[in-house]
Amino acid sequence: MNQDDFFRQELIKELRRIAIVMKKEDDPERKLYLFSASYGVAARTYRYSFSKHYLLAEFVLNTAYTAIGDRIQRIKSGDPTVEIAEEHFEKLQSAVASLADAFETDESVLEPLETILAIAFSTSGAGNYLKEKGMLEL
Repeated sequence: MNQDDFFRQELIKELRRIAIVMKKEDDPERKLYLFSASYGVAARTYRYSFSKHYLLAEFVLNTAYTAIGDRIQRIKSGDPTVEIAEEHFEKLQSAVASLADAFETDESVLEPLETILAIAFSTSGAGNYLKEKGMLEL
C-alpha cells in the first residue's frame, strides 16, 4: 500500500467511525463535537496526501460545523427562530457515511458534500425559510 492509499483508507475509516459515534449520541452539542472530527481528519489527510477532493471536503465540513455551531449558540442564548431537529443530525450522520463511501469507491464526493452543506444552510434564517417553503429538503 502506498502513502496515498494509506491516508485515504485512514480518512474513510475515521469518517465511518464519526458517523457511528454521532448516531449513538443524544446530545446535539456532543453530536456536533463528534462531527468536528470530520474536518479535522480531512485536513490531516490533505496535508500528507493532497487532493482537491480532500480540500473541498475539509472546507464544506468545517463550514457546516461552524454554521450549525452558530445556530446552537443562538438557541442557547434564547433565539427560538430556527430549531435544530434530530433530523438534521440523522441526515448529517448519513451524509458523512456517504462521503466515506464516495472516497472508498472513488466516486464523486459532490453529492454527500452538497447534502452536508444544505443541512448546515437549513439551520440559517434563509435556509430555514426555504425549508419551511418546501424548496429545501434535507
